Amino acid sequence: MQLKTFPGGLHPPDNKQWSAHKPIEDCPLPEELIVPLGQHIGAPAVPCVAVGDLVKRGQVIGEAKGFVSVPVHAPTSGEVIAVEDRPHPMGRDLPAVVIRADGEDAWGDLPAPLDIAAATIDELRQRILSCGIVGMGGATFPAHVKLSPPDEKPIDTLILNGVECEPFLTADHRLMLEESERILSGIAVLQKILGVRQTFIGIEANKPDAIELLSRACADLSVEVTPLEVKYPQGAEKQLILACVDREVPSGGLPMDVGVVVQNVGTCAAIADAVLRGIPLIERIATISGPALVEPKNLRVRIGTPLRKLVEVCGGTRVEPAKIIMGGPMMGMTQLSLEVPAIRGTSGLLLFTADQVSTRPEGPCIRCGRCVRACPAHILPTTIAAYARLDLFEEAEAYNALDCIECGCCTYSCPAALPLVQSIRYAKNAILAKRRKV
Repeated sequence: MQLKTFPGGLHPPDNKQWSAHKPIEDCPLPEELIVPLGQHIGAPAVPCVAVGDLVKRGQVIGEAKGFVSVPVHAPTSGEVIAVEDRPHPMGRDLPAVVIRADGEDAWGDLPAPLDIAAATIDELRQRILSCGIVGMGGATFPAHVKLSPPDEKPIDTLILNGVECEPFLTADHRLMLEESERILSGIAVLQKILGVRQTFIGIEANKPDAIELLSRACADLSVEVTPLEVKYPQGAEKQLILACVDREVPSGGLPMDVGVVVQNVGTCAAIADAVLRGIPLIERIATISGPALVEPKNLRVRIGTPLRKLVEVCGGTRVEPAKIIMGGPMMGMTQLSLEVPAIRGTSGLLLFTADQVSTRPEGPCIRCGRCVRACPAHILPTTIAAYARLDLFEEAEAYNALDCIECGCCTYSCPAALPLVQSIRYAKNAILAKRRKV
């Protein structure tokens, strides 16, 4: 069978064998949960509790501030013991609500379930907002914003992202195998909100069991499961759209410009929980893996659980980890400590040994062109990186630096060990900062 895909990209060793067969386990509650108020793209939530307050599971502890923002909820019941800056996965201290768990894990008042057929589209969107649903593939974009396209951008296609192309990560794979009914319920909600005429679930071909299971489950639904070539970054929005429906998102554009909305399968399941059960986003499934770990697992994790707790549940470490990454190894965030908490975008936690951390010295570009061939955005990584190193940002922008999706294919494929994606990210930040000043 000819598998669909996109031009460019590469296939690093996927290393999914360590956890792909591990059923989802519930991570025990820690004694203390650190819940950051900024867990999404957009304005952070504003705290609405104070030290000494007793909170219930699912209670709002941070209110949304603005359209591109969502509320934050208590992941368990207990006492608020601090509202202060705490270590955040972004690498600096940021505001958080710290809760000492009381062990009862008692629910607060939840909104009543909605009937998908009877609820209005505005009611469904409002429920998704009030339950704090954000993109769980790692981008953490508020879902209600993505589901509110302007009238001049009609949407006819919904694509569910079950690709999980990052090495090591298997959380979405296990979700599709073990809790597919949540995904299908979420699809029904999304189809009603968007009024689409076609729906696809994109899954890489290295998950044949998930492809088979969902194909059978969708046989009587207007949903097509699309097997995709195993290639990174197949799960990036623009590449997924090109592979599934052969539409190219224009430079500087968004999926809505070609009539498409993409949602991660985990986000879709969380939307089902919000609408059908009134449950806010207070937990997620994450893969805990890597060569330094004793026993890789897929864990259902309460938001705010310190990473150290996740490592303990997996049997601890074989050796002192030389590198810690939250997310996948290609686009994840390097962490300096295991004291930071899991957040809504934490798809995985990876611990690497010293012999697996590259320390090759940076060399000169040998003009091999590997980065250009691998780049799925069709830009010239070495050219843009060279301008970035000279702080020539207008020239970098002229070479479409902003089209970079920061997948890291260029850096991974560079034989000279040049930090290409890091240089391009630097240029992008400078370009965007300049635009904000204008």
